Amino acid sequence: MTDLTSWSPRALPGNKVLEGRRVRLEPLVWSAHRQGLFSALGGAAHAAIWRYMAIGPFASADIMERTVSEAITEGGWRTLVIRRLSDGKIVGMASYMRNRPDHGSTEVGSIAYSPLLQNSAGGTEAMALMASHVFDDLRYRRYEWKCDAANAASRSAAERLGFTFEGIFRQDLVMKGRNRDTAWFSIIDSEWPAHRAALTSWLDPKNFDEDGKQLRRLQDFRKTA
Repeated sequence: MTDLTSWSPRALPGNKVLEGRRVRLEPLVWSAHRQGLFSALGGAAHAAIWRYMAIGPFASADIMERTVSEAITEGGWRTLVIRRLSDGKIVGMASYMRNRPDHGSTEVGSIAYSPLLQNSAGGTEAMALMASHVFDDLRYRRYEWKCDAANAASRSAAERLGFTFEGIFRQDLVMKGRNRDTAWFSIIDSEWPAHRAALTSWLDPKNFDEDGKQLRRLQDFRKTA
């Protein structure tokens, strides 16, 4: 059994800029990010991004700002905006949610990637940076990922990143007029070093060819980490 007699509460995540080779994550400031966020994630063209989430889609920048601000105020979200370093464009957002600093636990959620970020190395790097902030900077014990059990893409992404499936909460929520069963995943602190090593190796530019195609899968690096 782990001895936690010296445990102390941790700081809340999401207060600093996180920068990698491909993307930079910035704490949300509406005056700086409002129009870029809406262009990347708002409007009818991007409605499908929000299908399985509690919020969205957003018909206007005003509605987006009001909705996300309510989630930050009422739900305690710590929201980060994802900017592509190659051209400075805002390409997504993600939030630390269900923050329990007394217990060293937080969730990454409301992950919304524009088409420019989807299925890209930058998208993986964004998740690696957020996890590293939690485990390496703040020394949290637990990092959660939860999604609609019907969202096959989100479940696959969680497993690819190294999250362990913990089960399904049946009839967990009524969301947007339908039932949601919630799939739970987690990484704990003792597992993180191996996942960090695999992510670092996968994200290395030497793992990509001249066209940006991966040479080895992340799962392959994790097997040898």
